[in-house]
Amino acid sequence: QAFNVINGGSHAGNKLAMQEFMILPVGAANFHEAMRIGAEVYHNLKNVIKSKYGKDATNVGDEGGFAPNILENNEALELLKSAIDKAGYPDKIIIGMDVAASEFYRSGKYDLDFKSPDDPARHISGEALGDLYRSFIKGYPGETGGGARGPTGPGPGGGIVGDDLTVTNPKRIQTAVEKKACNCLLLKVNQIGSVTESIKAGRLKLPQSSGRVIALERLRTPLSPTCPVFTLTGAPCRSERLAKYNQLMRIEEELGDKAKFAGRDFRHPKVN
Repeated sequence: QAFNVINGGSHAGNKLAMQEFMILPVGAANFHEAMRIGAEVYHNLKNVIKSKYGKDATNVGDEGGFAPNILENNEALELLKSAIDKAGYPDKIIIGMDVAASEFYRSGKYDLDFKSPDDPARHISGEALGDLYRSFIKGYPGETGGGARGPTGPGPGGGIVGDDLTVTNPKRIQTAVEKKACNCLLLKVNQIGSVTESIKAGRLKLPQSSGRVIALERLRTPLSPTCPVFTLTGAPCRSERLAKYNQLMRIEEELGDKAKFAGRDFRHPKVN
């Protein structure tokens, strides 16, 4: 389970170029515990942001995450790190991002201040963006990324999720696998247009190290208890998000002992 707790990019009116900063409570024993951990970190994050930037900085973005008006992406990661420590879960949480780099791709380079008047000094190459990803991986716990392009990927120790690159399309997914463009797959029914095609995409044979993510902000069907995925449905905030989290908890309760929470094995779940 990934909680999107800081919003930037096209999802918020702040200066952050990168779109989503997430926490993954992989050390939880089950979804109920993961939900509690996510909610506690979220509220600690609110206090950290309010203490540092003032109460008006705790407004939220499109996905329910906080949207402080900061520019540097590593500053957002520092906020997450502080909130995780204050909540007391440094050993149970890893950090993830949906960079959505295509949103700030401009004429062969990436504009890290694309919501301000154009400043070429803030434009960087794909190679430099890759180096930035790697610095995130080195500096923060369990960093996983999304929305990257082939050679700019994080490399060893990180994960790249194929989103706009693969658009839940089996043919594009197969091409991405062959080119080793990503090592995790995002599934969205609205991208491909039918449930049948989405299921086909989800059943594709991927390399053993690959994982799958289901984006629940648009997908509203119950999940198979043994489906090797983690879910992404925004922050634990606002009724449209909380309704989905509540439904996931109800599903876990109904399944009882049959429910399996992948936790740290989310990239390669053990299915009995």
